[in-house]
Amino acid sequence: MRGRSTASPSDPDRPDPAPAPTGQRDVRDRLRRDVGIEDFSDAHRPLYEVKANLFKGVSHPVRVRILEVLAASPDDVPVADLIADTGLEASHVSQHLSVLRRHNLVVAERRASQVFYRLAFPEVADLLAVSRSLLVKILERTHDQLTSTVNSAAPPSPAHARNPTHPTTPTQSPR
Repeated sequence: MRGRSTASPSDPDRPDPAPAPTGQRDVRDRLRRDVGIEDFSDAHRPLYEVKANLFKGVSHPVRVRILEVLAASPDDVPVADLIADTGLEASHVSQHLSVLRRHNLVVAERRASQVFYRLAFPEVADLLAVSRSLLVKILERTHDQLTSTVNSAAPPSPAHARNPTHPTTPTQSPR
């Protein structure tokens, strides 16, 4: 039987780590909260789960827009510019930036009374470009499929209506 002190409440098969001194516990809690270290540090999680968690960071249109603005800018972007670009209240932009920071997609830097943002990795811009290219291809394929469906369901042309031997023309009964 497992003792209470040897199992983690979230995973009964995994023992609790040794108790940390208060200062270390505070740092660990801050890392979990601010950086999302739990999302990326568990070596036992499959890579597809870690990737899925990364995509959660870009799973909102406002966050995608913020990333696009940062990718397009050669310089760090002040929060005020991000607020103006999105048209959202500062508190909403702040929440989205928090998610992006937690998923390690952006980096913040305070300069005097302003906070500036930039992409954490240039590959984030590459990810946006690839997703745009993929989306264009998907839309083109969907358009082609819709066009094909509409063309195959089109009514016969007037020339067919005058041709009694055409298979799409209904046969007329003699009077």
